[in-house]
This record gives sequence, structure tokens and C-alpha cells, in this order.
Amino acid sequence: MKIETMQAAILVAQNQPLVIDTVELPPELGIGQVLVQVHVSGICGSQLGEIAGVKGPDRFLPHLMGHEGSATVLEVGPGVKHVKQGDLVVLHWRKGAGIQSDPPKYTWRGEVLNAGWVTSFNSHAIVSENRCTAIPVDTDLEVAALFGCAVTTGFGVVENNAQVRIGESVVVFGAGGIGLNIIQASALVSAWPIIAVDLFDSRLELAKRLGATHTINSSIIDAATGIKDALADGPLDIFIDNTGSPAVIELGYQLTHSEGRVVLVGVPRKGADITIHSLPLHFGKVLTGSHGGECEPEKDIPRYLKSLQQKRWNLDGLITARYPLTQINEAIDAMRTGATAGRVLINL
Repeated sequence: MKIETMQAAILVAQNQPLVIDTVELPPELGIGQVLVQVHVSGICGSQLGEIAGVKGPDRFLPHLMGHEGSATVLEVGPGVKHVKQGDLVVLHWRKGAGIQSDPPKYTWRGEVLNAGWVTSFNSHAIVSENRCTAIPVDTDLEVAALFGCAVTTGFGVVENNAQVRIGESVVVFGAGGIGLNIIQASALVSAWPIIAVDLFDSRLELAKRLGATHTINSSIIDAATGIKDALADGPLDIFIDNTGSPAVIELGYQLTHSEGRVVLVGVPRKGADITIHSLPLHFGKVLTGSHGGECEPEKDIPRYLKSLQQKRWNLDGLITARYPLTQINEAIDAMRTGATAGRVLINL
């Protein structure tokens, strides 16, 4: 391969800043592998959870990170048929069309550096064919990056998990990058009311612009009281949790009506279990988890991109901060503290 080294952000230890350093690439691509130059990467809340170890001890340390981005294909390995050199692609973590390759074997400081089938906190990447989807070459690079997770997960939650119908009431608890797209997709299907709950006013203001009919700052107002007031004695059909907090999940289960749906997008910390009375599940109530909105990238990315180009919805204001790779730890801190309201991008 022509590219021998790259700059990358490396997770070396949990609850510690990422290390920015030079990483060596393997000498050749394997079956189903694609070499890309990464242009823009988003930072998802799941990466914050990964750093914090919400799923428990990380047995793959040290390793690369990032799962949504835009990139250009530089080379393809044996067997690759769905993308070619020169293609602009969306990098995504959900399986798409093509081969699932072996993960790449990078080298850092003389040792093997772990990586999954896609990483995007790096200037270049070797990704599995089924983790990249070709899009028109004139697509905005920042917009393209959001289709790797923020848009596809948010829209997929509404379409596939919650199956929101016209006029149904929706609570979106947590208005970060994915939550804001859940709100926007709910508005697209004419849900009413759409109630956004978050700790930060800046996010709630953005939620209003993207379709929320009511907003609740749960650091100031009791969330249950605020939701009931917004519903005006009407039933709550759908509660979507992006926080992973057991208390929030239990609240959603209590507030939804007897045939309501509770969709879990956020991942609870390992050992943080919920306590519910399960009888309503036998009579129509639904409590379900979401896995990336069950998105099918090769089908959904072109479909959503087309509807965006037709101006059926927009991403205006969703991107609220941009950082270079060298400042990725500052970007992560800005997300943790709520200093930035929408999606944070890394320009590579």
C-alpha cells in the first residue's frame, strides 16, 4: 500500500484522555478490506461510554475508536465489489453490503494495535467492505459523516423500533446527536406532541428548531410532572430513552399507556439494572432495545440522503462544533459538559 502511517486517536486506558500518535498500517490489504482517507468523523455518545467503560472492563486496550464518518476510497482488497477507488463513502458501524473482512492489524510503538471493522478517529483507515457505503461524490463531507450513525440511528429508531404513527405522542429523553434526529424523524411522520427532555437548555433550543413541540429541562423541572403537563391528560404512546439511566427507563415504563412502547437507545452501565412490574408486557405494552435503529446502510443511506436533497428535512444547526484531531479530547469534554448542543465533528 502507498500509505504506510497515519495519525490516530488511541484509547489506551479507560477514563483517560485519548493519545494522539502515529500508527503504522499493514503492508497490504486482506480479503474484503478497503483503505480510505477519512475526511470527517462524528463523535457519538457511545464513544463516551466506551471511554467510561459502561459495558465493563475493555479487554481490547489499546485500540482505535470512532464509527461514523466520510471518506474517500484509496485502495480495495481482494473480493471487494461494492466500492472502488475514488468513491466517496459513508463509514458506518452497522453491517451493510459486501464482505465482512478480518479487522486490520495496525502497529503502534512496536506492538499490535487493535481496531474493529471500522474506525474514524484516524486520518486513514482500513475498514471492512460492509462498513462503507458509496454516495454521490458531490455530497457535503460533513453531512455525509452524520449518515454513519446520527441520522441513520435516529431515523431508524422512529421507523423500525418505535414505528411512530401519525398523531402519536412521543417523549425523547436525551437530546444529543441521535436524540435530535429522533425528534426530527418524529416530526416528519407528524407525531404530536413531541416532548424533548434534556439537562441543557442549548440542546432543548435546538430540539425546538428540529421539531420538538415541548421541551423540559429535567435539571430544573421534575420530568414526570413536565411530561404529564405537556400531554394535557392525553396518553403517552412512545417513550424513547437515549440516556441508559435505569431511573429514566423505569419512568418511561410507568408513563406510557397500557399498549405504549418504550424504546431503549442508550446503553445502561454494566450492573445498572431496571426494576419493573412485567405484567403489562403480557397485555400489549412493549419494552425493547434498539441496535442502531436496525438500519440497513446500503438501503437506508441513499433513501435518507435523497429525502434530504429534496429538502423534506434538514441538518441546519445540528453540527454545533468542529475540532481538529489534535483537539479531540477537548471535543469529548465539550460533549460531556453540554458545552456544545448538537453533533461534534472532527476534521481530519
